[in-house]
Amino acid sequence: MTSQESLSSVPSQPSNKPALEPSLSNGISEVEVWKREPSHRVFVNRSLNLDKIKFFGFDMDYTLAVYKSPQYETMGFTMLKDRLISIGYPTDIKEFEYDPTFPCRGLWFDKLYGNILKVDAYGNILVCVHGFRFLKGSEIGDLYPNKFVNLDEKRIYVLNTLFHLPETYMLACLIDYFTTSKEYERNKDGVRCGELYMSYQSIFQDVRGAVDWVHFYGNLKSETVANLERYVHKDPRLPVLMDRIRECGKKTMIITNSEFEYTNKIMEYLTDFPETKGRKWTSYFDFVVVDAKKPLFFEEGTILRKVNTTSGKLSIGHHMGKLEQHCAYSGGSCEVISQMIGAQGKDVLYVGDHIFGDILRSKKQRGWRTFLVVPELSTEVHVWTDQSELFNKIKSLEQTLSIIYKNLDSSNMEKPDISNVQRAMMDTVHELDLSYGMLGSLFRSGSRLTFFSSQVQRFADIYAASVINLIHYPFTYMFRAPAMLLPHESTVSHENTIPADDFTIARQRSVNNENKYAKVQHVPHLRPETPTKVTHHHDDDDFEETSSNSSDKST
Repeated sequence: MTSQESLSSVPSQPSNKPALEPSLSNGISEVEVWKREPSHRVFVNRSLNLDKIKFFGFDMDYTLAVYKSPQYETMGFTMLKDRLISIGYPTDIKEFEYDPTFPCRGLWFDKLYGNILKVDAYGNILVCVHGFRFLKGSEIGDLYPNKFVNLDEKRIYVLNTLFHLPETYMLACLIDYFTTSKEYERNKDGVRCGELYMSYQSIFQDVRGAVDWVHFYGNLKSETVANLERYVHKDPRLPVLMDRIRECGKKTMIITNSEFEYTNKIMEYLTDFPETKGRKWTSYFDFVVVDAKKPLFFEEGTILRKVNTTSGKLSIGHHMGKLEQHCAYSGGSCEVISQMIGAQGKDVLYVGDHIFGDILRSKKQRGWRTFLVVPELSTEVHVWTDQSELFNKIKSLEQTLSIIYKNLDSSNMEKPDISNVQRAMMDTVHELDLSYGMLGSLFRSGSRLTFFSSQVQRFADIYAASVINLIHYPFTYMFRAPAMLLPHESTVSHENTIPADDFTIARQRSVNNENKYAKVQHVPHLRPETPTKVTHHHDDDDFEETSSNSSDKST
């Protein structure tokens, strides 16, 4: 058996068990559509035809190399504590231990008041935590008029990545320590101890600087490399996926901010299996770019240099030649790399975990198609299905509320008592939120979508819990986005008959009546002609140019 044959034997398909599921689009008659198992699925925001993708680009950290949680965050948190103590923070903080149930990513840190905020797409505050204390609605209103805050970079720092989890929890620990210790006097924007004053902004700057030091100068990477099995997930399907992409005539590239030495160790580990012995990890990629400095890479970039893969040293001057396989290059920019490899905008599908550094910039600056890896999605989907009783209870309470108001209109002066239903609804939503963790779901709080969720919807064409999920789809697959329904569409069934009234405007034009609008002598066209072919191009990824035989609406 050849190495390739052995690799191809790795299971990649879901079980033969049928997975027919009803459509969840309210207002549209439910139709059973075949869907892959949730753990194998790629979810779609905008239609994407894989057949049109010529280049697959991959980030490394938390994309190809997924770090084990909470082991990796615990190590980072411990190193962060040690660094803060070394620069003068109280040794008491040594007693703090990382609590994985507290932080989630996508939170905002308010450097003025020292609060951790969970906000919706528009800046409305959903949850506010000061240290370990969750603020009440009235307290939030006192600090933030209308419970709203602008995304001002001078004041707000967005904790967007999985690398931010230890940092998020450390900020909570320090603020709780300084605001509850008897030695310190608490002010609105900081704490005082005698002649020492520490603003929340200065605490944030110290933590941010300590995090950077741990990543760039500390032992985080060396400890990771020394204990790869403890800290890094390894999946035998990864090299299979890379080979299958290239077998379809597509190019693969890795674009990572990590330096070559660390990238080399991690990728050697991820591709080292009995079936791949003697094969270099670089053989799975047509192009390798390290130390890319994203998001700068998607803007002006840096000097592109060739890496000596033996010594790790960089060449002097700009690299101007072709990008060769089994070689590695440092820096550069998206524009330069694209010109060298002949990639144009939508030719590229870039896969990454960083909503800002990978997805937002590659989408906005370069027009690349985007695939966001969200490792937390496994937990999110598990809670979504495991807590079905709570979701059903919320629906039941909504039904109770609708019955209370069923026969009431503006002629009723008596106010119905809905306090018990409201309280039950709040308690149920709170219980559901805690099922995800202390700060709730990454994507929502009750019925409100989070800021992170809105960023995913806006900038990620497709998303999944793992890049490995691509292995369950043919590379001619047409990802179809589900209909995005507004409330007047999702809550009104097609089975309802809505009679026309005085405000109903008939705007549908009959093609048969075109003849009565014949040309007149002085006006070439009296009105636009009714289209007889498709002119309204929706979300089919330029279907009129190329059609795919693998198109369907399942995800």
